[in-house]
Amino acid sequence: MKLKMSKLRVGDWVEVKSKEEILRTLDGNGWLDGMPFMPEMFAFCGKRFQVYKRAHKTCDTVFPVRGRRVESSVHLDTRCDGSFHGGCQAGCMLFWKEAWLKRVGHLSGEEAIASVAQEAAGCTEAAVEANAKVASNDGTAMYVCQATRLPYASSNLEWWEVGQYIEDYRSGNVGLWRLLCGAVYFLYYFLSQAGIGLGRPMRWTFDHLNFLWHGSAFPRRAGKIPLGEPTPVQSLNLQPGELVRIKPYREILETLNAQNRNRGLYFDAEEVPYCGRTYRVLRRVERIVNERNGKMQQMKVPGIILDSVICEARYSECRLFCPRSIYSYWREIWLERANPKYAAADSKPSEYAASRE
Repeated sequence: MKLKMSKLRVGDWVEVKSKEEILRTLDGNGWLDGMPFMPEMFAFCGKRFQVYKRAHKTCDTVFPVRGRRVESSVHLDTRCDGSFHGGCQAGCMLFWKEAWLKRVGHLSGEEAIASVAQEAAGCTEAAVEANAKVASNDGTAMYVCQATRLPYASSNLEWWEVGQYIEDYRSGNVGLWRLLCGAVYFLYYFLSQAGIGLGRPMRWTFDHLNFLWHGSAFPRRAGKIPLGEPTPVQSLNLQPGELVRIKPYREILETLNAQNRNRGLYFDAEEVPYCGRTYRVLRRVERIVNERNGKMQQMKVPGIILDSVICEARYSECRLFCPRSIYSYWREIWLERANPKYAAADSKPSEYAASRE
């Protein structure tokens, strides 16, 4: 299918097309350009949303993490509820092909975003639902979703391709101040890794000057527990709606091994800006679809998702400023209950993200 696009920007209003209109854009697998339309998405048909981010690029978490280019797609403020994927609790941000949307105009009412030059073979709602779950070679259930198919619905994007950062700005995904902060961080990071003895003094300087850009401490430090030794665990039995404070970064480092893992869960640099701040628990995560093989994975130690706490891809060179907004997973040992009388949940994802956009 060939589409002539009118690119959407952050804040544009769109309406999700009807079920019948969307089904006509899909092939027999329920895909458009390799991107599945998931049965969870039918619930949004006919509803209006503002564009959250233009999904012109993304991160591939199936193969070794890398940047990928995505064509004619946006993110709306919609997430998968896992209802057709075994109750997966990951809450992934959904991709919307622009062919599935129509613009809501201020003067002309509604106008199509994409003109379809050639319709696909078409699909049925039953086929979309059936294709979300298949049997693997060993007979166990294997789920097919946008996350598992993402490498095949995208193309390679190297971090040094400057055009992507121009697109980040022009789309409204990223402000100039954020772009500048990203450049400052990577200048520091690459010099600190250059093997010329600048690592420690540069990290110290970064820590003590980050107030200039309302940033966090240097986010890439190794955990304190040697490999092979057990990492500590704590159970708070946190429930949705509870108010928690994320512990300081240096305290969390005491719970991580040298590979920055606690009980197998990686503490990512993208989580550092949230340390010391207060948020509400969104949900406990006990089961997620493994994006690499499509099988349901039970978490031995439940993770915690916090409201509005997402990966903003500000410290990852191969996926810098990725708009996918994956929820961060937290161990309970990294959190502590906050006294609701003296603490309020942060209304913004982070001080760094909210500053000077």
